[in-house]
Amino acid sequence: MSAQDSERAPAPKTSFFNDPVIRGRLYQLIVAAAVLLFIWFIGQNTAENLARQNKTTGFDFFFATSGFDIFFTLIPYSRASEYWEAFVVGLLNTLLVSVLGIIFATIWGFILGIARLSSNWIISRLAVIYIETLRNIPLLLQLFFWYFAVLKTMPSVKESFIFFGEFALNNRGLNIPRPVFDDKFFLVVIAIVLAIAGSIVLAKWARKRLEATGQRFPTLITSAAVLIALPAIVWLVSGTNVELDIPKLAGFNFKGGISLPPEFVALLVGLILYTSTFIAEIVRSGIQAVSHGQTEAAAALGLREGDRLRLVVIPQAMRVIIPPLTSQYLNLTKNSSLAAAIGYPELVSVFMGTTLNQTGRAIEVVFVTMMVYLTLSLLTSAFMNWYNARVALVER
Repeated sequence: MSAQDSERAPAPKTSFFNDPVIRGRLYQLIVAAAVLLFIWFIGQNTAENLARQNKTTGFDFFFATSGFDIFFTLIPYSRASEYWEAFVVGLLNTLLVSVLGIIFATIWGFILGIARLSSNWIISRLAVIYIETLRNIPLLLQLFFWYFAVLKTMPSVKESFIFFGEFALNNRGLNIPRPVFDDKFFLVVIAIVLAIAGSIVLAKWARKRLEATGQRFPTLITSAAVLIALPAIVWLVSGTNVELDIPKLAGFNFKGGISLPPEFVALLVGLILYTSTFIAEIVRSGIQAVSHGQTEAAAALGLREGDRLRLVVIPQAMRVIIPPLTSQYLNLTKNSSLAAAIGYPELVSVFMGTTLNQTGRAIEVVFVTMMVYLTLSLLTSAFMNWYNARVALVER
């Protein structure tokens, strides 16, 4: 046989079970069948055990009267409320502390991360000590410290610490003024939204102008003027009125304002200070990941130090910062469940604690709680992935 004929000869056929594609699909089918069989076994075993114990299943308990109080709620709630309302109260309390924690932990973490890279030796060392100390102490111990060692040792109500004549701190929590808006205040809100949108458009236009002509536009000053002037003009023209309901001592407690219980304050402070240390390290590593040549090139173009950080370093560092930052946001949300240890009525404490104990519907309660945390995590990841795609560097 000639060499040309041997080249034209068909390749030998692979046997059915030796085909890697068929073998891979067969393995996947076996694994899928095993998983389904395991789920069926668990479900069947659970149903038999519940029937043996004469326990019913279902979600009808949501519409039964709860019969217990919750001391901190964002919506009206009483002992006569139903379990679904208790669930909503716990969910809102979880969302409240998670959203506030993410916002303030991000701000404080960025400040710490930049401070650790400061050329000032004192600022840099203080940031290192702070970060290395707090991130190596378990969060639960920090919550105990802020709750039992700090807030619970505060003076009584009549001996409260008063700040600026309007804020009161005592062993029952923090009392702050509550703004009271009239019916026309929505016009000011619309003006604020329009001012923010205008500032964003202005910033994009100023950046394009800078890239095209090299001429700098006072974006910060102009945006601040718009954000202040437009709502102020609408405020004056509409005649809207906002009053502060200042907490005042009446008898054995403060009346008026907003009362933040020590459980909420301890949880929020603990989550912010703990999570911000990890965010600081993420910011530091992201900034250091940017080539030093980028900073030198920006300096050669005449950019000031603040502009170099804002226009050159941070935009490139964000592609390194965002993925691990997403994990910290998810951790903060899930770590809020530790609030049960200090008595803050979030989802785990109210729903998986009190509701489960009173109804005995362990499977339903645990399933719903798991789905809530799964949904929150997926929504957070989806938003951060969308933002990551927007700030990612586009290759030409």
